[in-house]
Amino acid sequence: MPEIPVYVFFGFMDSGKTTLVQETLFQNEFTSDLETFLVISCEDGDEEYDEAKIESLGGHLVTIENEEDFTEEYLTSLNERYHPEAVFLEFNGTWQIAPLYEMDGPKDWTIVQALCTADATTFEMYMQNMRAMMSEQMFKADVVIFNRCDDNTPKAKFRANVKSVNRRAQIVYERADGTVDDREEELPFDINAKEIEITDADYALWFMDCMDHPKKYDGKIVSFLGLVYNPTDGKGKLKPGVFVPGRFAMTCCIEDVQFLGMKTVYKDAAKMEHKSWIQLKAEVKYEFAKEYRGKGPVLHPIEVTPAEKPQDELVYFS
Repeated sequence: MPEIPVYVFFGFMDSGKTTLVQETLFQNEFTSDLETFLVISCEDGDEEYDEAKIESLGGHLVTIENEEDFTEEYLTSLNERYHPEAVFLEFNGTWQIAPLYEMDGPKDWTIVQALCTADATTFEMYMQNMRAMMSEQMFKADVVIFNRCDDNTPKAKFRANVKSVNRRAQIVYERADGTVDDREEELPFDINAKEIEITDADYALWFMDCMDHPKKYDGKIVSFLGLVYNPTDGKGKLKPGVFVPGRFAMTCCIEDVQFLGMKTVYKDAAKMEHKSWIQLKAEVKYEFAKEYRGKGPVLHPIEVTPAEKPQDELVYFS
């Protein structure tokens, strides 16, 4: 039996999931090659499905209101009843996502793409108050779509938040009229400055931008306060002439902290004390590094100065 593709739509209520599902179904003849398909809605938002139009295209709409009813057995019964050639699943933004990916069935159902919608006007508020839940929504997404963007949308900050939990996700910004917002992302520091001074508040954003767009930092001089990673023994020991300065960043909660460090080539690397604090001024070079499995940003120190531990050792994506 051929594979049955499943398209999953994540996001909180009123983030635009239903609209995106219907645009997918009704535009660009997406369903023209399908004799039958299944739309599963796990949320009752303000936007309603055009059930008559779905049925006119050969589709069926099913609503699952309770999380406990979202089971492999029930989905299998839907598969046996409707025999869909494709499934479009609008997942509930408050449900646990892990069970969806841990299911062994229905047979031949395969998640081929996951999209996450986010309302640009409320995203920062949700990240401040429900960071863990928002991060889970974005974690499995192949594409994150920020809708309702305007000229004041902090696109670079949004991208850093997404990339902190899902480095592979593509990001799309849409304006209120549905057009793609292709304005250049504005950064909170001057990338054209003679020396780019990276504050604690901007470190996480700078790190993600530098990792995503290393070419634009090639030859740039940067300075920041960093924690030295340079163990002298064990599996984490680095090769001679290399150490890693960086900062610990909180992604979704205090239990989920990651070290954002960048490879640094330095003749006196062996003298760098593990877990010491330094003020680093370095040139960024876009060059091959085994650690990146290709080319990426590598720091070459110009000045290294001992520094005091900051009051807050963590940096953030907000």
